Amino acid sequence: MSLTKRIALAGACLLLASACNQNSGGSSGGGSSGGSTKKLAFVTNNASDFWTIARKGCEKADAELNDVSVEFRIPADGTAAEQKRIADDLLAKGIDGIAISPVDPENQTQLINDVAKQTLVFTHDSDAPKSERACYVGTDNVAAGREAGGLIKEAIPQGGKIMLFVGKTDARNAQERLQGIREALQGSNIQIIDVRTDDTDRVRAKSNVSDTLVKYQDVVGLVGLWSYNGPAILNAVRDAGKVGQVKIVAFDEEDETLAGVKEGAIYGTVVQQPYEFGYRAIKMMAQVQAGDKSAIPPSKQVFIPTLTIKRDSVEEFTKKVNGLRGR
Repeated sequence: MSLTKRIALAGACLLLASACNQNSGGSSGGGSSGGSTKKLAFVTNNASDFWTIARKGCEKADAELNDVSVEFRIPADGTAAEQKRIADDLLAKGIDGIAISPVDPENQTQLINDVAKQTLVFTHDSDAPKSERACYVGTDNVAAGREAGGLIKEAIPQGGKIMLFVGKTDARNAQERLQGIREALQGSNIQIIDVRTDDTDRVRAKSNVSDTLVKYQDVVGLVGLWSYNGPAILNAVRDAGKVGQVKIVAFDEEDETLAGVKEGAIYGTVVQQPYEFGYRAIKMMAQVQAGDKSAIPPSKQVFIPTLTIKRDSVEEFTKKVNGLRGR
């Protein structure tokens, strides 16, 4: 299916969902038509621009639902400790449901379990499948990693050494994307040197790339697993005067990433649909709170498909995503 058709289909689904809610008396979020207002929260894992689009999805769901108010929370430092502080604050306010993207799922399982004893918990973007969360809404990150692996093989068909960059390898989405990339590259002539982490520090993210370009003169590919890694890689490669010489593959749709794809400096990017993360998580939590758990599948995972954006499709996609950003 073409990119146009895939985006059009997603848009049609959103319009249908909106129409259904309007027909059933839906109005702007937080409005009360009898009964108590349910308080729901959406908690991100960092302050990336990626979450601006997710916020729009939350706002859309909020506007469609009666008797629901939505709080959007961003951890200032992108740490598990800050997420715990936010969760504690929300619980103290009597929150009815929290959708959270855990920074460190393995070590946050107990936190999620403790929160789940007091309120409804969904995960999004990065899952914690060993926890008591009710459902995960987000990307199949292993599949997304395989998509990125396909781009890497297209970008450097001759093979060679590549370096990967990410905020934290503790995050499940990072682990699964890496798994998918390794699976896709198996049997190829492409060698992963290492995975460099930056703890969501953009300055460090760029310096990691600069260090790599100095230390490994024979590196032919650089891959960013989190949204801000694409711009960090691109800027370091520009500073080194190696645009076009070193191939870049990224994730997500930050402005600089899309601009880099358009100019040919970035070979391609695997984009998620964060708007759907926000929209679907809030709508589903509201549905569960209303006593209907039918939207949660037996797997307790709702996967939102990814898209591969290259130079031939980036202009069309940029227009669509800027529309979601309200530009």
